[in-house]
Amino acid sequence: MRYRTQVMSEFHGAFSVLGLPVNVMSNYLDWLLERLRQGSGGHVITLNAEMTMQAERNQSLANVIHDAELVIPDGAGVVLYLKLMLRQKVERIPGIELAEDLLKNLGEKNIDKKVFFYGGAAGIATKAAESWQQEVPGLNVIGTYSGYHSPAEAEELRQTLIKLQPDVIFVGLGVPRQEMWIHQNRQLCPQAIWIGVGGSFDIWAGQKTRAPHWLANNNLEWLYRLYQEPWRWRRMLALPEFACKALVSGISEKLRISQSLS
Repeated sequence: MRYRTQVMSEFHGAFSVLGLPVNVMSNYLDWLLERLRQGSGGHVITLNAEMTMQAERNQSLANVIHDAELVIPDGAGVVLYLKLMLRQKVERIPGIELAEDLLKNLGEKNIDKKVFFYGGAAGIATKAAESWQQEVPGLNVIGTYSGYHSPAEAEELRQTLIKLQPDVIFVGLGVPRQEMWIHQNRQLCPQAIWIGVGGSFDIWAGQKTRAPHWLANNNLEWLYRLYQEPWRWRRMLALPEFACKALVSGISEKLRISQSLS
């Protein structure tokens, strides 16, 4: 695993990245495990530059991000903003790796928590769940559901969640659909941890692969994703847009501070 947790889950605060909150702490996994132990649940957002730019044009998405209990710095752009503009010591926490650490921890330590996978094309969530159960036999995946379904099946899914009451629900519908869906339905399982995991099911099911380490370590994972999914090129325009807005925001903030001190 590329992401390694530390000993303490010290909370350093919520910081604003272009108007959106990002939580900085030393151990996100411990935060999740503590919420599960308490039964307090929560919505976890994995924020990157693309989602940030979508939120600028979609107030409903921005509201969902503000309402979430935890917003992690998933994207390299968000991390660089926190480091360069806000002087924060923070590392990138890819959502897929945090999810993997949580699944391994639950299974290997035989923590009695129920997991549900929802999203992806037909059969993908089931393959992903089966792969995890083979890797971590102690993991308790109690159900899966495809992300493509009729309105009647959508209601069936909601009733299934009400009945099963999973403790951890991974939703792979893509941004912003997964964030909006979680916000609209989280009351069905109020004690659950809900995490939007994008295309993680495809990777766990063996349909796609993640970028090589050397690309990820140089903040070029987006380039590998574009290679795999060239149709995403329009969405990738959010990256230079984010960089420009971040630069302008940083300059404006420094001018404001300078003026307040003069």
